[in-house]
Amino acid sequence: MLAAAEAVLSDPATPWEECGVWETDGPAVLMDSAEAGKDLGVPYPDGRGQPAEASVAVAAGRWEVRACHKTGEYPWVGIVQLLPAADQPRPTA
Repeated sequence: MLAAAEAVLSDPATPWEECGVWETDGPAVLMDSAEAGKDLGVPYPDGRGQPAEASVAVAAGRWEVRACHKTGEYPWVGIVQLLPAADQPRPTA
């Protein structure tokens, strides 16, 4: 899966979809889009655990968001990429 994602990221012909600008004050939480944000950290009523989530270290600032979904050959890959917004300096490290 990682190799497929790296291939998409390195291919200059990747058909990126521009998704707008996101402004954040710092770290975020990655979650399944089928869950409501208010349900994170709350156990499921049937005792199956709780929604999965992962911390994402994102620096405060404005980020251009773009996405790509590559299908056709396996593995299928969906990538969301954050790039410093045009009015933000690019990170140096």
